[in-house]
Amino acid sequence: MSSSILWISGGRVIDPANKRDAIGDVFAVDGKIVASLSDDQKQKARKIDASGKVVSPGLVDIQVHLREPGQTHKECVKTGSYAAAAGGITSMVCMGNTSPPCDNAGTIQLLVDVIKRDSIINVYPVGNVTVGMRGEELAPAGSLKKAGVVALTDDGLCVQNNELMRRAVEYAKMHGLVILDHCQDFSLTQGSVMNEGEWSLRLGLKGWPNAAEDIVVSRDVIIAHYTGAHIHLQHISSAAAVDIIRRAKARGVNITAEAMPHHIALTDACLKDYDTNFKMNPPLRTESDRVALIEGLLDGTIDCIATDHAPHSETEKDVEFDRAPFGIIGLETSLSVCMDVLVNSGKADLPFLISRMTHYPSEILSLGKGTLSQGADADVIVFDPDARWIVKKDHLFSRSSNSPWLNQELPAKVEKTFVAGKLVYDGRNILNPQNESEVLAEPGASR
Repeated sequence: MSSSILWISGGRVIDPANKRDAIGDVFAVDGKIVASLSDDQKQKARKIDASGKVVSPGLVDIQVHLREPGQTHKECVKTGSYAAAAGGITSMVCMGNTSPPCDNAGTIQLLVDVIKRDSIINVYPVGNVTVGMRGEELAPAGSLKKAGVVALTDDGLCVQNNELMRRAVEYAKMHGLVILDHCQDFSLTQGSVMNEGEWSLRLGLKGWPNAAEDIVVSRDVIIAHYTGAHIHLQHISSAAAVDIIRRAKARGVNITAEAMPHHIALTDACLKDYDTNFKMNPPLRTESDRVALIEGLLDGTIDCIATDHAPHSETEKDVEFDRAPFGIIGLETSLSVCMDVLVNSGKADLPFLISRMTHYPSEILSLGKGTLSQGADADVIVFDPDARWIVKKDHLFSRSSNSPWLNQELPAKVEKTFVAGKLVYDGRNILNPQNESEVLAEPGASR
């Protein structure tokens, strides 16, 4: 058996980029997908029986917070890559709201070096739009691009100055970069901790109006229209924002958008017990917003699904609701949650879901991932769509456990994750891609 030759046989192969959905085999040689193996290669191959399972490209997540450098008590590149592999994610884009921020080539080089040393999956860094993420002075887009960033964002701190945002997207366009925008008008959200509506009134918590998102989405649509630049709208949560994006796309405006698993699965009613694991930015909205997001995904208004994986330690979350930080983890549960909301409910089929979690997000940032095309990197997952599993804190690989799905049962379980043809997750443990007999981490070991 040769670890350089991979043969995954008899599974339901779903590769939406190539319109493939059939029982069949997937082959890889030296980390690349190939159309077939010779008889001699089949004799030497590592053969995986995937009967009754789904075989697909590895998932692509274009919004993840890895907290490195500076906040590694919450997460780091290593533990984040472990969690991603366990969730079937083989490529992810890490945000730059770190300490220090990713606003210069030196910090990006540090991050690139850490990724090369510690990550078991593909991790792509993002640079900041403004220096220090302060929204006052543009960061050097050109040197950031040369250092290796795939996009620019001040995620978590939306640029409020419209003139500065216009110049930012113009410079980004010059350098072939996409601006990823966290759409929030801060003047409408000072002190806000949850969606403004019935439940904020019941709970006595300051509400966060949809308009705070809708106004900035409208601003970005106008700027994208006038500049021709590509702006990607992050974690859309508002029904009105979905409508604005839909109408803009109909006019040919160069924008794309993403939705989160938690926003299509949960509503602000989940906050009834003041559980801080349901506190996120943007906040959970109403049922009508949730339905509008799903409709936006189904009709193509929303282009893809990302997690906005935002780890925080237990001590940070275990405080009064007003004082707790925004954010939840999602790398290990995203496929399962979306299966439950979209596929098992009959709203969408499995190829649709996989497309929105593989080649669609990849194409937004031109990553070249998310397909089983001949010659592509052999980033492949095998998962059981019929399995059920309970989300337990001690079963997670992330360094943090701030998940709204703790102790809940979810569908679909990843059984194998391959990156460049190397097995990095075997359904239980994280393995060393250079020596697959070596276990790098067991569930819960990061905490």
